[in-house]
Parts: sequence; structure tokens; C-alpha cells
Amino acid sequence: MSAPVVRAKFFVTEVKHTGTPGTAPYATITLAPVFGSYGDGKVNESWSKYTPSGKIEMAVTNPSAIDAFEIGKAYFIDFTPVE
Repeated sequence: MSAPVVRAKFFVTEVKHTGTPGTAPYATITLAPVFGSYGDGKVNESWSKYTPSGKIEMAVTNPSAIDAFEIGKAYFIDFTPVE
């Protein structure tokens, strides 16, 4: 029997560009869970019955991936077990 997929809805709180000019792009993307009246917070009920909290922070070096994240925009994140 497969473990269930947990779907979370997070929004981007920060896109921090760092690095030295002339080097490969590098950004730290920070996300926080959607809650309350920000969009449909109910989607997070699969993992948090009440007020979801937490943070996802990732270092991104792919320029097109960096450009895909917009401050304030929400994104679905699916947690699927590796079999």
C-alpha cells in the first residue's frame, strides 16, 4: 500500500539574490504556508488542522528556476514518499 501524498500550499516571502558579479546566479528562496484569509488556507488541512506554520528555504542556482518564483505568489508543494 502506498503512503498518501501530502499537498501543501506555500507562498514566497523572500527571494534573496546573492553572489559575486560575473559568477553563476544564486538566490535563496523562502516560503511560508498559506493560512487564514490568504487564498484558500483549507488546502493545508491535510497536514495542519488549525494554523499552519513553518518555512521552506532553498538555494537555487538555475536562472530559469529563480525567475519562476515571485514574492507573494502561492505554490503547491507535494510531499511524495520515495519508494
